[in-house]
Amino acid sequence: MSGHDIVLLVIDAQESFRHRDYWDENLASAYIDRQQALIDGAEADGIPIIQIFHVDENGPFSEASGFVTTLAPLRIAPKATFRKRRHSALVGSGLDVWLTENGVRRILVSGIRTEQCCETTTRHASDLGYQVDYVGEATLTFPMTDATGRTWSAREIRDRTELVLSDRFARITTVEQALAGRGKSLAA
Repeated sequence: MSGHDIVLLVIDAQESFRHRDYWDENLASAYIDRQQALIDGAEADGIPIIQIFHVDENGPFSEASGFVTTLAPLRIAPKATFRKRRHSALVGSGLDVWLTENGVRRILVSGIRTEQCCETTTRHASDLGYQVDYVGEATLTFPMTDATGRTWSAREIRDRTELVLSDRFARITTVEQALAGRGKSLAA
């Protein structure tokens, strides 16, 4: 691994999402810009990039749909690719074995959806003892309506996710902070 004990996870950045009724190209545009900056920065620093795809039996997340491919126009050359069927990228995908075999101690988390697979993977990785940088601006989500009828904006959901993860499960970072801090440890 070129002497690195760090990897970048790009979780579920896949075309499947364009085929959901909540897809919003305006929200996606800012995310794609920051996700690509993180990918490019990791590549420049020699940080291995791990791509994770979510798969289901049916619908746009099924292999048969043809949509389980990298979200355009992202450009990524992953060191390894894993497929998952659960919210955590560390359940049943083989990723956990790969991380252990490669001596990974620190994970940069990015991808789609902020409060689902990205947050769940972050919590799981932290509980397994990894140092985690949660790169919120390189995650994407969409507005959601709760049981009381209140609609939460994508920004409110991201803010809430960062609040509950911060200093408990992860260090919350920008793209630049995640790349600049690649040699630093998570504060206890």
